[in-house]
Amino acid sequence: MSQDIALQVNNLRVSYKTGGQEVKAVDDVSFKLYAGERLGIVGESGSGKTTLALALMRLHKPPASIEGGEALLDGRDLLALDREEMRSTRWSKLSLIPQGSMNSLNPVIKIKHQMADAIEAHERGWTKSEISKRIWHLLGRVGLPESVAEMYPHELSGGMKQRVCIALAIILEPSVIIADEPTSALDVVVQRVVMQTLNDVQAQLNAAMIIIGHDMGLMAQSADRLAVMYAGKMVEVSPIGSFFKDPQHPYSKLLISSLPSPEEKRELAGIPGSQPSLLELPSGCAFHPRCPVAVDHCKQVIPELRDISGDRRAACHLVEDQAS
Repeated sequence: MSQDIALQVNNLRVSYKTGGQEVKAVDDVSFKLYAGERLGIVGESGSGKTTLALALMRLHKPPASIEGGEALLDGRDLLALDREEMRSTRWSKLSLIPQGSMNSLNPVIKIKHQMADAIEAHERGWTKSEISKRIWHLLGRVGLPESVAEMYPHELSGGMKQRVCIALAIILEPSVIIADEPTSALDVVVQRVVMQTLNDVQAQLNAAMIIIGHDMGLMAQSADRLAVMYAGKMVEVSPIGSFFKDPQHPYSKLLISSLPSPEEKRELAGIPGSQPSLLELPSGCAFHPRCPVAVDHCKQVIPELRDISGDRRAACHLVEDQAS
């Protein structure tokens, strides 16, 4: 993995305005994505993962709005681009495999026409023959026969539709791919095939990839680093091996303790309570009402995401105290 930075996000803030109130769905999030890297982002539903992805793609819609921050790709701030510049950046530099992507294909248009639309929107002067060859090549790259080009989405299985969406995401060989829960609604065997396909094409392109999801086992097999989100904030970022061996944030520890282990027999521990409403966040650390080790300081002061050792970061007062 290269240490060249493919994408750098600084202090990104995204809010939803509803009923006269402002809900901070992504609250001061910063991270780096390195060239060729797979960064996993996990967290409970409502933690801000998909909002983060849509904001980076500039695909968020009202009542969502970007309140501040920057996202630097090839030296340009994605959040400052005008509409036409952002349109030309999507697919060519930055692409998204959306959540529920099996339903993102147009049901009444053949696969080849949907793929051709993406090419023609960015590449002028390609002949029909060149476009067809490109489509066949891409389908082969994700393990699908050329005959899929002539089919409609309803004629494909869930796994095949997902691989078509992967082919669409890499159609112009972007440097950054965002996969938002790419294996949701697929059975376990197909999940593995789809993730292997995604990892293979990402490696062939040497693209950087953000994988958003809930499945910690899938992350352990696919990601190089893992970022944990809670109530709109990143609370831990760590290399994948270090994360599972020695999680730092109490929330991370509880997430791992809730996973079954093939090595040892132990009682699975659930995480007490539920994630707070973003409309009524508790004072101090948002996790403190559920945290088994919280102290008074946690209830009063919001912890910052700080470097703790090497390339690990955590937002916890107790981790800071141990480090110091």
